[in-house]
Amino acid sequence: MAAVPLGDRIRAVLDVALRVPCIFIIDAIFNSYRDPSAGRLDIAAQILLRLLAVLLSSVVLVLSQQALLKFYTFSLAFLLAATSVSVNYYTTLHLNIYHAYYKEAFGLDVDLSNGPSVWMALAILQLFFGIGYVTLLQLQSNYSHLIILNLLLPVTGLILGLAPHLQQILVLISALVLTLQTAMCLILKMKKFYYSTRYIYLLIKHMYRVYGLQLLIEDTWKRIRLPDVLRVFWLTRLAAQAVMLVYVLKIAENSTPYLISWNDFWDVVCNLIISGCDSTLTVMGMSAVISSIAHYLGLGILSFIGSTEEEDKRLGFVAPVLFFILALQTGLSGLKPEERLVRLSRNMCLLLTAILHFVHGMTDPVLMSLSASHVSSFRRHFPVLLVSTCLFFVPIFLSYVLWHYYALNTWLFAVTAFCVELCLKVIVSLTVYTLFMVDGYYNVLWEKLDDYVYYVRSTGNIIEFVFGVIMFGNGAYTMMFESGSKIRACMMCLHAYFNIYLQAKNGWKTFMNRRTAVKKINSLPEVKGTQLSEIDDVCAICYHEFQTAARVTPCHHYFHALCLRKWLYIQDTCPMCHQKVYMEDDLQEGAPVDNHQEIVVQEQEIVVQEQEIVVQEQENALAGQAGAAAAAAENELNVLNVDHDDSTDCDEEEWTVEPRRANAEEEYLNDTDSGGD
Repeated sequence: MAAVPLGDRIRAVLDVALRVPCIFIIDAIFNSYRDPSAGRLDIAAQILLRLLAVLLSSVVLVLSQQALLKFYTFSLAFLLAATSVSVNYYTTLHLNIYHAYYKEAFGLDVDLSNGPSVWMALAILQLFFGIGYVTLLQLQSNYSHLIILNLLLPVTGLILGLAPHLQQILVLISALVLTLQTAMCLILKMKKFYYSTRYIYLLIKHMYRVYGLQLLIEDTWKRIRLPDVLRVFWLTRLAAQAVMLVYVLKIAENSTPYLISWNDFWDVVCNLIISGCDSTLTVMGMSAVISSIAHYLGLGILSFIGSTEEEDKRLGFVAPVLFFILALQTGLSGLKPEERLVRLSRNMCLLLTAILHFVHGMTDPVLMSLSASHVSSFRRHFPVLLVSTCLFFVPIFLSYVLWHYYALNTWLFAVTAFCVELCLKVIVSLTVYTLFMVDGYYNVLWEKLDDYVYYVRSTGNIIEFVFGVIMFGNGAYTMMFESGSKIRACMMCLHAYFNIYLQAKNGWKTFMNRRTAVKKINSLPEVKGTQLSEIDDVCAICYHEFQTAARVTPCHHYFHALCLRKWLYIQDTCPMCHQKVYMEDDLQEGAPVDNHQEIVVQEQEIVVQEQEIVVQEQENALAGQAGAAAAAAENELNVLNVDHDDSTDCDEEEWTVEPRRANAEEEYLNDTDSGGD
């Protein structure tokens, strides 16, 4: 994999870091306090301001990288201008107050404003503000000099020792000039901002029409790196709260710095966890952190067991989605702090069991592949068996701990059911693995192996289906008597469709396919004994010799009954010549079909079809000749009529009224047709 250039990494980091403040602003607006005693007008004004702030933050959040850099450049320039004006104002005001205080208290006329250390520091600070403002806005050299001199104007008043009211007038003039300059910059940039906004709007509209809303959201999600933004937001917020909590704790206890007791540490962790999911945005941030942890956990497990399946790398997507759905389903962010901590711990237990189920789905194909391919290397089997063993004992340990500390309720019942189901899945996988390993060890065709594997897996699927029905009943009880919500109802509908209906449908389909395959096998003749030794051939599927019996297809190909049955699970044709393998219902009194007779019949049908085509062509040719003869007769008749009437303009009534002429025409046409034939 090619290394990412350093410049691209820096731009990616800046792209994420510059979007994080927007999330902080939106989160602060949603968590801000609302005064219920305020009037309706005040409440409406507050709501309007919050909506405008959220809208502006959202627009900045989805800006392109170049537009985002320009936005922060202008914002920083305006911030420097406001800071410069504030420093000039407060410095002038406070220095005059200190001067009056010293004169009143000590009778000394100390002119602090003329101190070189004071005005030199102010001049350097204003130069820094002015150069930064001019550089960020990229002003021309003439204007830039004037702006810097304008910022140094109040400092000049301090140096000259002007009266306080004159110094305040200079500060006001400097602020007005800087404000006018900033307004002019905004007006000049407004046209470019309008065209940029219109371009973005047209681009979004075009993408929505062409690709749809889903692809538009996915493209925006990837372009702004929203998971990384949420992750940085949550971790930064958590770190800031941790520093504040530890600082307050150290001040309250007045203890040794950098050292806290275990109880205080646990209280800090609990408070951080509680505040880390107090809003929808913080829940999304926690989901992003869980996504990162689950992603690297999945990659580590895949690397350990030696799997290369791309679909198994979805743990980083499945885990955060489940956590977010559980948080919405239980109303996590709206609970009280104590209830929120308890509910979060319960959701984490459910998420852990779901992750263990997903890990089992990653290890089961590798386990079956190693056993079916008869890999003899212990180093390849040990990691998968170790993970499978852990998947068996971890749910047992989790259930034991939970039953030891909690009383039975719907949540504990659900976690226990998931743990028991996972243990049964692991037992089924290890049993099938053992059967395949025994089959490979003896190196003898085990005709009942497929049946045993089917029985074991069917038993596991039936148990899993029963657990799905039980979990549906548990969820229905929870929704009706404990915490009902629309999200829980939707999740129950999805569970009923995917985990109950589809599972039952697929199981019944598999059962019918096996039943049909058995009927097909029983409809084929079986060769045993001396006839089998006369074949002197191998099975065309497994390439093993025939030991006890063989099945003969209508096309006279020989296979093991087990091998052919596995093939018939997929399609109803011969593996060698792809002719249809007939079932017993299609045979006449169970007699085998002769392939040679079938070919002869097909050839006869082809000959008949060719004869029919020749006859049809002859009929078409005769019809064409008859049409040509009729056309020639009609021309001759027209000539005769012209000679007889001595006129080129003949009435059509004469051809219809006179019967003898019509009869003569019919006789002539008939004679012409018979002559042509």
